[in-house]
Amino acid sequence: MLPKKITREFINGLPKAELHLHLEGTLEPELKLELAKKNGIDIGQTTIEDVRKTYEYDSLASFLNVYYPGMAVLQTEDDFYQLAMAYLKHAKKDGVKHVEMFFDPQAHLTRGIPFDVFINGYYRACIDARAFNVDAHLIMCFLRDMSANYANEVLNMAKPYRNMILGVGLDSDEHHNPPLKFISPFSNAISSGYHTTMHADIDQVDSIDHIKQALEIINVERLDHGTNIVENQDLVDWVNQRNLGLTSCPLSNGFVTNDMKGKEIVELMEQGVKVSINSDDPAYFGGYIADNYEAIAKKYDLTAQQLVIFARNSFETSWISDFQKNTYLRAIDDFVKAF
Repeated sequence: MLPKKITREFINGLPKAELHLHLEGTLEPELKLELAKKNGIDIGQTTIEDVRKTYEYDSLASFLNVYYPGMAVLQTEDDFYQLAMAYLKHAKKDGVKHVEMFFDPQAHLTRGIPFDVFINGYYRACIDARAFNVDAHLIMCFLRDMSANYANEVLNMAKPYRNMILGVGLDSDEHHNPPLKFISPFSNAISSGYHTTMHADIDQVDSIDHIKQALEIINVERLDHGTNIVENQDLVDWVNQRNLGLTSCPLSNGFVTNDMKGKEIVELMEQGVKVSINSDDPAYFGGYIADNYEAIAKKYDLTAQQLVIFARNSFETSWISDFQKNTYLRAIDDFVKAF
């Protein structure tokens, strides 16, 4: 039976999938300092408080200026494994049963880290997470402020690791980097059997045009963020027609625009759009997936039934078999009945 008042116990226990999570964005200050010390890297901070003070931004660009330099502490396969495992253990506590995690190869390749180092570390964590019943997969993202040719090079580098990578995505600074810039690598990725998604960050220049390109030309299977779609009812109808998922991240929305976009998220959900709740870069935006569920529920006075819909949407728009989806959806039903 659904509770009248939403509690953290209900949110944590609700089975859910996370579909918008950047592994590099789970680098907590404690681990950042630990790895910096281990690897002999001067990050300019010596205490956890010092690191936390750098996690302040008011736009996507200012966030990225903190985000990418922080990755310098990730040097060895074990570093990447440790980062991913720390997140996966937290996800388990938050009721995550299935997760599809972004990683940014170019952010590591450009600083001299070989492909096999980060992919093997991340993938080993995916395998080990099965021991505590979290089904984890990897999505390889191209950085959109780099060239399409470089994205194709990365796609070629990934060939020996094809069985480790579920899909490809597109992230980083969207300004002057529209989806069409990457039509070649995405076409090649689709030909290679990868699932596809793209970031459509909130309130960007030409947001609607970029969403149209991603949906109508690139034909992505999901759209990350994407809440600006409410500005175009025809596109909302198109997403509904295709049962395409939108992966929303309330807390990170609030950091980069001072607006959680809860009104738009709820409006889309009420129109039947398969929008889900996710954490994006939880170490940088102040909360993991359960924190995001709780924040949007409190601020917009959501019901338990609405949170259940978000959780169901997360599994229904994940890249798993129908059998797996139905198993997880039954787990939600069983949880609701027993709560």
